[in-house]
Amino acid sequence: MAPPRSHSQPPALAPAPAAGHTALLIIDMISCWDFPDAEKLLPGAHAIAGRIAALKARCTRAGVPAIYVNDNRGRWRSDFPKLVELSLAAGGAGAEITSALLPEETDYFVLKPKQSAFFATPLELLLAYLKATRLIVTGVASDQCIWATVADAGMRDLEAVVPRDCVASQTSARNERFLRQAQEALRVSTTPGARIRLPAKR
Repeated sequence: MAPPRSHSQPPALAPAPAAGHTALLIIDMISCWDFPDAEKLLPGAHAIAGRIAALKARCTRAGVPAIYVNDNRGRWRSDFPKLVELSLAAGGAGAEITSALLPEETDYFVLKPKQSAFFATPLELLLAYLKATRLIVTGVASDQCIWATVADAGMRDLEAVVPRDCVASQTSARNERFLRQAQEALRVSTTPGARIRLPAKR
């Protein structure tokens, strides 16, 4: 039997380390899609939502934690559960994306003020508690927030994988250009989500 926790000890940020030292990031997929250029980005996000959901299901079975990363949209009173609620209430394609990727109680989330999931967020601390050194990065926009996040991961000596069928941008041309640059400049794998190797099922 484990000894009782001392009242002086704060609870752990994460209940268990990430299987295979791997974590799944889902970036900016939960949204009300009411920002500039949203109408151009929404179709691509809608197209990849099912594939991200399938990858997330595989990760959950393998013990790989999912971390939702979203903009706080300049509103410093932002609340992620409220954003999920508003997105579902808005209806349309945005609500369909949120329904497909509905967060579970065991998932994590961070809110970011800028493009990178690392800038001014607790993500690095959370990954340390999870003992995660390999990130599977999915979501939108590939040549903005995904790019910034992957570059910042590299500067922290973290391995990043960007499944090519689980990211999108405002146009397919922009997305393809990002994928080429990710492979050539950032040296990251763009293996499709269904082919990404995960730890053995728990």
